[in-house]
Amino acid sequence: MTATESSSDLWTEDDAEQYDELAADMFAPGVLDPAVDFLAELAGPGPALEFAVGTGRVAVPLAARGIPVTGIELSAPMAERLRRKLPEDQLPVFVGDMATTTVPGGPFSLVYVVWNSIGNVRTQDEQVEVFRNAARHLAPGGRFVIELWIPGIRRFPPGQAAVPFDVSERHVGFDTYDMTTQQGTSHHYRTAPDGTVTYGASNFRYIWPAECDLMARLAGLTLERRVAGWDGAPFTNDSESHVSVWRKPPGTDQ
Repeated sequence: MTATESSSDLWTEDDAEQYDELAADMFAPGVLDPAVDFLAELAGPGPALEFAVGTGRVAVPLAARGIPVTGIELSAPMAERLRRKLPEDQLPVFVGDMATTTVPGGPFSLVYVVWNSIGNVRTQDEQVEVFRNAARHLAPGGRFVIELWIPGIRRFPPGQAAVPFDVSERHVGFDTYDMTTQQGTSHHYRTAPDGTVTYGASNFRYIWPAECDLMARLAGLTLERRVAGWDGAPFTNDSESHVSVWRKPPGTDQ
């Protein structure tokens, strides 16, 4: 599947240039370090593979731990931005979609996709293939990890069309949902220092945890652990996100 065939939005050169600045909060040590710690423990000596590696927010510090990391990224400009941080021989990145792209360097002890990025793949069939692609790359006993939010549709009163997820001085963001198709759009209004306001949007398909588990079963993976976040807090009925770990059974053929 090529970038033009994928259902994902394709990040542009402008998107890539602004990404690290707009996502600065996600680079904060209090946010990033627990994720890297969690993944490093599961990866062991590695190697590890990140789907939708982006500009390397997680992959670069994980590689700094001495774990060999490879990335798959749909957007060539995003991959090029990562190249400015680490050269190809230290963190190989393959441009392609996470549902079908196959990379060398495996089998991998860990495959992971963070920050809701599996939702960028906007059909159920493609999301199933993401799980299957992870399983194909995993060594027996290896793990597939996703970080994913819980759709905020419980906050909808009758007739409401959108749910805010951030209201701050410089940014207002809200999600709109089509609950018949599980399609959604994140809307971002950002205020620049000169007072100008810009608008941007990204599209997604949301997945419930139970649907993720079924996709994992179709790929031959077994749920090992589900927590509310990288800090390991228990996953409950009120959790707004989850980090889930599925394992490829030991002894499974490649």
